[in-house]
Amino acid sequence: MLPDSATIQSTLRKLVAAITGVVLALVLLTALLVTGFYFLVNAAALALAPLVGKPGAMAITGFACLCLLALFFYRMTRPAKSRKESEGGTPASGSGSPIEVLRSLIAQNPLEAAALAFAVGVAEQADPRLKNLLLQGGMVLMRQAPNSASSKPRDSADSSAPPADKPSVE
Repeated sequence: MLPDSATIQSTLRKLVAAITGVVLALVLLTALLVTGFYFLVNAAALALAPLVGKPGAMAITGFACLCLLALFFYRMTRPAKSRKESEGGTPASGSGSPIEVLRSLIAQNPLEAAALAFAVGVAEQADPRLKNLLLQGGMVLMRQAPNSASSKPRDSADSSAPPADKPSVE
């Protein structure tokens, strides 16, 4: 059974109102951003005017704005590089599994990973499946941490002695 035209018209009105609201909010936020930037540039020019005069202050603030704009466009037009390429290694395209990429990302950014885990834990506290998944993943990572620490090369003086926690097999 098809809904009647009153229901369809009501839904369309709500949809148009929501779209109009989003567009108006974006216009308002853009206007506030541009106005705030304008006031910031004016304040900088007024602060520099006693030191270098009004033309000098306008030139300095204009140059600073152009530098910021050039930096923005320079960063936007540069091709993206992977993290391993920027460190001088080989490119990481297809060289490892997604889990390995995630592990290396967590190892390189431990504070961000901890903050993300905390945020997910707080946000999804009521979902037992997510909680179990996070706990299992954490346990796997914690089990792997001692293994990776013991696989690091030891000093040449310590290489003849067996590790203290493992008995020597001869």
